[in-house]
Amino acid sequence: MDMLRGEKIAEADLTDWRKLAQGLHARYLVADFSAGVRFVAAVGEAGDALGHHPRVSIGNGYVDFKLITDDAVYRDGEGTEHVIEWVTQQDVDLARRITEIAADHKVDADPASVSMIELGLDTARSATIAPVWAALLTGNPEAQGHGSPSDEIRDATGRVPNLWFGDADEHQTPRQRFHIEVYVAPEVAEQRIAAAVAAGGTVVDDSNAPSLTVIADQDGNKGILCVDVSAATKQ
Repeated sequence: MDMLRGEKIAEADLTDWRKLAQGLHARYLVADFSAGVRFVAAVGEAGDALGHHPRVSIGNGYVDFKLITDDAVYRDGEGTEHVIEWVTQQDVDLARRITEIAADHKVDADPASVSMIELGLDTARSATIAPVWAALLTGNPEAQGHGSPSDEIRDATGRVPNLWFGDADEHQTPRQRFHIEVYVAPEVAEQRIAAAVAAGGTVVDDSNAPSLTVIADQDGNKGILCVDVSAATKQ
């Protein structure tokens, strides 16, 4: 099934959901664990009917869902097809159904609270070093390039954050190679940046804001706040 571009996801107007990195994310607030289990069971039945299921996490007072298709089709500029992990129409359909189930169970969505973390590593030799990180992070060599046309490391079970490789020239001077990427919902990006600055951080590059805002701590270590504006619902 073809991947959906950001504008198509935005057109779906999934009010409970936010596109973070490769998938759709939602958080629903529940009264207690039992209520969360009942909600998830109903979602499971809906997933059975559609032949597609979300990834689920239940915590104290909330249920988190992630929707992603493991075998989405991406076509590059030359028309070559790649099988990747991304949002497809089946994710949109199930997201709508979960929203309906949430209304039936009288649980509210908290879309502003969703977030996820990815790791970035700048290197000129991703193909050389990726096997080391696949082994270290997941213990599985097949994690290299899993659901991605690149050398990116993705654990199929979602135990650890994705690790992707940014292009960098070989250099002698030590510098930061690792950085954290924090994906948040569009409506909380400014608040998150302001909080980081109030805590002593510095915005060092906002040339690609609001999609990417680079923030440094007092020691100069950098992290990136990320927002998928292409998939944001137009207000």
